[in-house]
Amino acid sequence: MKIIENPNKSEWQEVLKRPTQTVDDIESLVIQIFNEVKIDGDSAIKKYTLKFDGISLESNLVTEKEINDAVSKVPVKLQNAIKKAKKNIEAFHLAQKTSKVYLETTNGVECWQEKRAIQKVGLYIPGGTAPLFSTVLMLAIPAQIAGCKDIILCSPPNKEKNLAPEILFAAKLCGVTKILKVGGIQAIAGLTFGTETIPKVYKIFGPGNQYVTVAKQLATKYGVAIDMPAGPSELLVVADDSANASYVASDLLSQAEHGIDSQVILVSTSKSLIAAVSEEIKSQLAILPRKDIAQRAIDNSKLILIEDDNIALELINEYGPEHFIICVKNEAFFVDGTCNAGSIFIGDYTPESAGDYASGTNHTLPTNGFSKAYSGVNLDSFLKSMTFQKISKEGLLNIGETIELMAEAEGLQAHKNAVSIRLKDLKK
Repeated sequence: MKIIENPNKSEWQEVLKRPTQTVDDIESLVIQIFNEVKIDGDSAIKKYTLKFDGISLESNLVTEKEINDAVSKVPVKLQNAIKKAKKNIEAFHLAQKTSKVYLETTNGVECWQEKRAIQKVGLYIPGGTAPLFSTVLMLAIPAQIAGCKDIILCSPPNKEKNLAPEILFAAKLCGVTKILKVGGIQAIAGLTFGTETIPKVYKIFGPGNQYVTVAKQLATKYGVAIDMPAGPSELLVVADDSANASYVASDLLSQAEHGIDSQVILVSTSKSLIAAVSEEIKSQLAILPRKDIAQRAIDNSKLILIEDDNIALELINEYGPEHFIICVKNEAFFVDGTCNAGSIFIGDYTPESAGDYASGTNHTLPTNGFSKAYSGVNLDSFLKSMTFQKISKEGLLNIGETIELMAEAEGLQAHKNAVSIRLKDLKK
């Protein structure tokens, strides 16, 4: 990892740059695939599954038999672990339910807000080098709690033309209604337009590589909503002399092993801690099964020495990390002062892995600085807030003139007339 000491503010943008390609580098391919899927449906899906995944499928659809067979292949201990994680995630997301908001704003004018489920949602589950069955829990559980009618899951098949048994087990456990062996850009295109086997959905959820991220953004041009721009994983740790260097290194490596375009950053006021973490990374990295992937991510990552906590906090808010770990004596300063982060992990015994799997919070989070404006996935992500109003005769008499005056001032005579015609009858 590159060590950077006390960078000037004018250098921050370059120092904090993500190791991702620009949208322009990817967009032409995404547009091409979208256009083909829109016209040719499943035949285009099949073409790109062969091209990118190296397999030819007779059908994209996962059958009930495949699901049941997969369940029997998941070790009982792992099944129980998944069920325990589900219980915590379910409890935390159930707690996010809110009640109806009701108010009589003026005598005779009733207003209220209720939340209704998005009926059709698509869940994208990354496969690739690490099938993320934990993401099934993070997306399907709140979708089920919200009451989504159709929960469609897409994930890239492996070389044996299957999805990981753990993905299918989690999907069945969490109420997914349809599962398809489709990944990458073509999966997002299929969920956007609908094909012979892939239903068109109203909103697409889930993380993915840079291509999936751009595909999701393109989907919005066709009237499909997305959870957020969630690309390659990233982690920032702030730590001082009180931190455990081996713990910090393990957290940095836990995100680095996601993929070669992941990024991890350590921000510290301690030169000695940075040196210790650097050594720990080398020793821990050497024995990781995914060390080649982690090493390439580490090559894109940085150890940044900062003069004091105030500057450190300013730099962190400028970066807006997806995951943010706080391991310092003055943790309240960073907890209270952080404005931009997807999910925050506090103290030596709160590894980021806990949020990835089983603490209960959601791990589908905004990356690439989007935490400055986006929230991570939560129960509300699967709901729409709808407002209602009911006005009595007394109510219209109370606010009618206000509406007339405002409509007339905006030059919208028909708006005014819609009130005036009623007031005329009421005043007879």
